[in-house]
Amino acid sequence: MAETDKPQAPASQPDQDSGQQAARVPDRRSDGIPRYQREGDTPLALARRVLSSRWRAMRDRFSRDFMRRTLRIGISARIFHPEPGSTGLRSKNLQYLEESIAQWVMSRDVLVFMIPTVNTNGLLHPSNITLRHYARHLDGLVLQGGADVSPQTYSESPTRPEWSGDRARDLYELELLHEFVDAGKPVLGICRGCQLINVAFGGSLYQDVETNVPDALAHVHSDYDAHRHAVIFPPGSTLGQMFPRAQRPVVNSIHHQAVKDLGRDITVEAMSDPDGIVEAIRYQRADFVMGLQWHPEFHRAGGTDLLDCTPILDEFLRVARETRF
Repeated sequence: MAETDKPQAPASQPDQDSGQQAARVPDRRSDGIPRYQREGDTPLALARRVLSSRWRAMRDRFSRDFMRRTLRIGISARIFHPEPGSTGLRSKNLQYLEESIAQWVMSRDVLVFMIPTVNTNGLLHPSNITLRHYARHLDGLVLQGGADVSPQTYSESPTRPEWSGDRARDLYELELLHEFVDAGKPVLGICRGCQLINVAFGGSLYQDVETNVPDALAHVHSDYDAHRHAVIFPPGSTLGQMFPRAQRPVVNSIHHQAVKDLGRDITVEAMSDPDGIVEAIRYQRADFVMGLQWHPEFHRAGGTDLLDCTPILDEFLRVARETRF
C-alpha cells in the first residue's frame, strides 16, 4: 500500500482530545484563588476596586439624572378680584395663568406651575406653606403681565382713578420676587413683571406714557397683540451680546406704564427707538433677574418679523439648571 493510502485519523479527533484536556484544567490555583483573579491580589486591593466601581456607577447615574431632570418653573398668578353685585365665579377671588405665557415657557420641555397667593392666617383653611417654600422647590420664576403696578407701591398717588393698579397683587409678587432672588434662583419679568422688578429695587414708573411723555410713540394700541415698535440695545448690554446682529429689532408692545427712575443696581437692557422709553432691564446683583417690557410669548420662534426671544428663554433656563440646588 502506498504511503498516501495509509488510513488517516478522523479530522475531529484532535479537537475532541484538546477539548477534553481543556476541560481537565483546574479553575483554581494551588492556593485556592480563582485563576481569573490577579496574581498576588489582596482582599484590600479587591475591596478598593469594588468600591471604586460602585462609586463610578453611582456617579454616572447621578450625572444622568442631574442633566436630564426636568426643570420646574413657577409663574406668578394673575388675580381677578370679585365684582360687586356679581354671582358665581365673578363673585370669587380667582387666580389664573395666561395660556400663551405657559406655552412659551413649556416650549423648552419644562414643567410649569402657577404659584398661588398664600394665607397663613386663613380662618377656613389655614396653612403653614409660604412663598419661600415655592422658591426653594422650584427652579425659576416668571412674573407674567396683567394689571397696573399701583403707584402706592412706589410711594406715589394715582393721578387718575383708573391707574390705581392692583396693590394686593403687588405685595404678593414683591414677596415672591425677593424670595426667589434670596434663594439664588433666576427671575424673568414680562411687561408688568418688568415694571415690578424695577419698583422692587426702589425704582419708579411713568403712570401713563402718553400723559407723562407726550412725545413718545404709542406703546399701547387698539391693535393689542398686533401692535409693535422697534428697540435698540445699549452698548455692552446683555441683550446686545445675545443678539449681536440685531440692529433695530421689532417687538410686541402693550403697555401704558413704563420704567421711569431706575432702581438700585438696575441697568437698561433695551430702549424703544426713537423715543428712548425703557423696554428691558436687568438687576446686576444676581445671576439672572431680567425684565422685558414687551411680550416674548407673542413672538414666533424662528420668526423674522418680530425678535425671536428663545435665546432669552434659553439663558433663563440655563441659569435655572445651574442654580437649582
